[in-house]
Amino acid sequence: MRGIFEGMPWWVKWVAVPLLVLLVFGGVITTILATLIGFVFKALLFVALVGGLIFIVKKFTGSGTKSSSGDW
Repeated sequence: MRGIFEGMPWWVKWVAVPLLVLLVFGGVITTILATLIGFVFKALLFVALVGGLIFIVKKFTGSGTKSSSGDW
């Protein structure tokens, strides 16, 4: 692979080839990134909702005993 770019100017390696990669594979890269970001967002939202639910349940049920220190 290195031999192919041996006689080429610098701008072919560092400008033209990356632009061609983005042009050809841009949709695939965008889809993969969007799916990954969506999954991470949904996982964080799930963790936040479960944490909030546990907090609300413990706050309103008193977790069985009343303690003045407020520890769980």
